[in-house]
Amino acid sequence: MSEEVAKKEAVVKLDAVKKWYVVRAITGQEKKVKHQMEVEINRLGLGSFVAQILIPTEKVYQLRNGKKVTKERPFYGGYILIEAALVGEVPHTIKNINGVIGFLGETKGGAPVPMRIAEVNRILGTVDDLAESDAQISIPFIVGETVKVINGPFNGFTGTVEKVNEEKKKLEVMVKIFGRKTPLELGYLEVEKES
Repeated sequence: MSEEVAKKEAVVKLDAVKKWYVVRAITGQEKKVKHQMEVEINRLGLGSFVAQILIPTEKVYQLRNGKKVTKERPFYGGYILIEAALVGEVPHTIKNINGVIGFLGETKGGAPVPMRIAEVNRILGTVDDLAESDAQISIPFIVGETVKVINGPFNGFTGTVEKVNEEKKKLEVMVKIFGRKTPLELGYLEVEKES
């Protein structure tokens, strides 16, 4: 058997033992930890043991100074998914990266427990759905709250939220126009909370 064939068979066997694990990281430092993992794995030549490192994220819209801003945030704060064969130095190397708390396991500090295939498919499917779908608007309005209209013909008017329609991302706002209360249907991005 040639050396090249032996290497190919070793790679096939290694791919068979790669499983998905959850690495706990300091919340808010997921991207930094992921970058450090990639750098350290490349530096030590452990790339054949680690297939992927993922941070499931979702896009959300926020209003800043009346403008719609898209922001990415981790879907599972403080968790990083890694597809790897945890053999040799790999688990030790990952655990010793700054910002890593450890692997998710059955007991604290115990052996890493691989994720079930169904969990992996659900999470990866959710990540794909979030990437394909339009970003979520995370602006919770509540009934009775005072808001200011920032867009459209009623720009500058102040009113009270009467109804919230989460599905359509719309509000019914009661505004005083010429001394009379008038209901307006406005989108989330057409109003801002009164400060």
